[in-house]
Amino acid sequence: MRLSLKPFGVNPPKLFQTCKGGRFTGVFALVLREFSAPANALQDYTKDHGIETQFGKRIDDVHMLFKHCTKLHSAKCLHARLIVSQAIQNVCVSAKLVNLYCYLGSLALARHAFDNIQNKDVYAWNAMISGYVRSGSSSEAIKCFSLFMMTSGLQPDYRTFPSVLKACRSLLDGMKIHCSALKYGFVWDVFVAASLVHLYCRYGPVANARRLFDEMPVRDMGSWNAMISGYCQSGNAEEALALSKELKGMDAVTIVSLLAACTEAGDFVRGVLIHLYSIKHGLDSELYVSNKLIDMYAESGNLKGCQKVFDEMVVRDLITWNSMIKAYEVNEQPLRALRLFEEMRFNRIQPDCLTLISLASTLAQLGDVRGGRSVQGFVLRKGWLLEDVTVGNTVVDMYAKLGLVDSARAVFDYLPNKDVISWNTIISGYAQNGFAAEAIEMYNEMEEGGEMTPNQGTWVSVLPACSQSGALRQGVKIHGRLLKNGLCSDVFIGTSLADMYGKCGRLEDALSLFYQIPRVSSVPWNTLIACHGLHGHGEKAMKLFREMLDEGVKPDHITFVTLLSACSHSGLTPGWSSMEVNNKVEVFYTGNQTHPMYEEIYKELRLLHEKMKMIGYVPDHRFVLQDVEDDEKEHILMSHSERLAIAFALVTTPPKTRIQIFKNLRVCSDCHSVTKFMSRITEREIVVRDSNRFHHFKDGELVSAMLFPCVFLWTRVLVGGSLVASHSGGSNAKLLHMKPKKGRLVMHHPVEWSSDTWSSSRQQWTGSVCCVWLQTPFVFVKIIYAIDSLLSLDGMKPPLLFFCEISE
Repeated sequence: MRLSLKPFGVNPPKLFQTCKGGRFTGVFALVLREFSAPANALQDYTKDHGIETQFGKRIDDVHMLFKHCTKLHSAKCLHARLIVSQAIQNVCVSAKLVNLYCYLGSLALARHAFDNIQNKDVYAWNAMISGYVRSGSSSEAIKCFSLFMMTSGLQPDYRTFPSVLKACRSLLDGMKIHCSALKYGFVWDVFVAASLVHLYCRYGPVANARRLFDEMPVRDMGSWNAMISGYCQSGNAEEALALSKELKGMDAVTIVSLLAACTEAGDFVRGVLIHLYSIKHGLDSELYVSNKLIDMYAESGNLKGCQKVFDEMVVRDLITWNSMIKAYEVNEQPLRALRLFEEMRFNRIQPDCLTLISLASTLAQLGDVRGGRSVQGFVLRKGWLLEDVTVGNTVVDMYAKLGLVDSARAVFDYLPNKDVISWNTIISGYAQNGFAAEAIEMYNEMEEGGEMTPNQGTWVSVLPACSQSGALRQGVKIHGRLLKNGLCSDVFIGTSLADMYGKCGRLEDALSLFYQIPRVSSVPWNTLIACHGLHGHGEKAMKLFREMLDEGVKPDHITFVTLLSACSHSGLTPGWSSMEVNNKVEVFYTGNQTHPMYEEIYKELRLLHEKMKMIGYVPDHRFVLQDVEDDEKEHILMSHSERLAIAFALVTTPPKTRIQIFKNLRVCSDCHSVTKFMSRITEREIVVRDSNRFHHFKDGELVSAMLFPCVFLWTRVLVGGSLVASHSGGSNAKLLHMKPKKGRLVMHHPVEWSSDTWSSSRQQWTGSVCCVWLQTPFVFVKIIYAIDSLLSLDGMKPPLLFFCEISE
């Protein structure tokens, strides 16, 4: 008698000579005892229950042994025991062993056990095919099915086709399996038909899947779920919701698919009704249903609904925490998202890549540089930066939004594998921070590499850089390529092209592109209004605004900001600038001579004006629309609000002190040049924040012009001169847990508030008494109000609130 022990390792099997006709059990038990505790447990179990070598006797005891094998080593011991007892010759036992190896992740041992089965039946073949499918080895599953059909002489059953259909990675493979199912009469089996529906939804026209679904004589819940989820995966959310109306009942899988459809279609009322159905039938307690409900409420902006579902969950997994953190992050409540992350770590839930992606975006919103570097350190220690390109792209984007473009570039260069999103991120990062030349250089480098094909995100990132730097030739070249590929009709690409032509002065070309793209949203309208305003065509900007209203397009907050800026550049709306000196906010209007120190301010400006002319300054009279003499034009330029604010800072602050100015409108080119000269002459660092970007000047050079992503929508809270919170990106800022003592609340606002706004807002404010200063272009008033210790601006709903300071 010879015995092969191949299952114990990967080396060639060794044959051991035993006594002829003798039992090997005693010798083998001695060897088995030396293996491990699991082996001893198996030995003790078989000692108590016994295993007969005759087929059909005590086979149930063999099946009980499989329940005790939870590790690969135990499975090997069981395999050896089955060989010794000759129970391995039972096909059912062998097939179960194949299944066990597959579940434990060892396909090599599973295939070895499968190949040693003498008389394979359909069950054994199904076990091997499904094992390949579960492990993700689709090609091996297809090969195994083909071998089964060609060599076994057996016919597949209804269990064979669902597994092999899951392994199909192309429509052609699926159609071959469909023909086989049709040949053997299993095409209308409820499980096979549901698998075919799922296949056609993934790789073929959804209409084919729907036709197959309609022809099914019997449909179970799995069939309905396959069709509904297929519609969702193919982007046909409306069809999924329409099909669900024919349902008489839903299970948890149906609810998850329909909630995804409601989110995609924006039908949140239907989503709430599905939530009520799940509560009524006790399905809301399912973990994956609750997770999907959080996603649905987050997409609708209903954070109270998210929090309620989260609080009522008995069991929470990592997906739950990720969904909640993302909900607060995308709805611009970074402080709450950060607290949830800390709570998650307190509950000993380890973050994954998705957690870090949301956390990085949260820290970028907060402007937390130290936290951002901690995120980078964490992903470096985990090795995710090298393994997952998505994580690397997120870190690059985070640093770009924090204004640390050098760090963003360093991380980008460190990434071993870059995709097109990596290039888009670094290009847009440079462009948003005002480094237009570097953005164009990165685009050219991407093109020269030839490995990446630019997509919509690439064009939308590089075209603003062309408009910033005036690189019209580069923009025209990109336009030609887009025309060749037929991409100019895309609303985002077309809008970016129109913006590029408009900013470079070719307004006719911008208008031509504007009328060729869909204009159902406010985005292209805002772009053209801004372009006309930039060149002083306020009346044309107003005409475009009226056209926008006539076509039924709803304006947003950016529309009014760009319109206000257009009116200002046309001389229709006064501009103003503000700055804080010694915890007091000073406001300057263009040409204003009512300030107590206006004589000292204008004296300082005249001195600076003479020095600037000596080193090459030439006034740009294009930004004076009045028909007056050149001397008067120079005086008008000199009295621009930002220059008055800078001169005041030079008079009232110590030498070499950093100056920071805030302007309600965009800075004109002449003031831009003057600020560079002033920083050089006075050896000061000057930062001007206008309606579009930050401008950093140092030693007579523009260090960077950082684009602010959401125009005018910026809220900043300072207590005792220290920044304690910030918010950007939404018109309704909500800053929690700010508890100022008695002091001053200064609010800057680009339009005059009505009495109704004040009466509604003062109802929100109760608590410690503070002085409230309301400053608009037309009024600057001081009112004593009672401010709640928990400062909340959400209930006020001002149209364009963008700056808030609290100082003691």
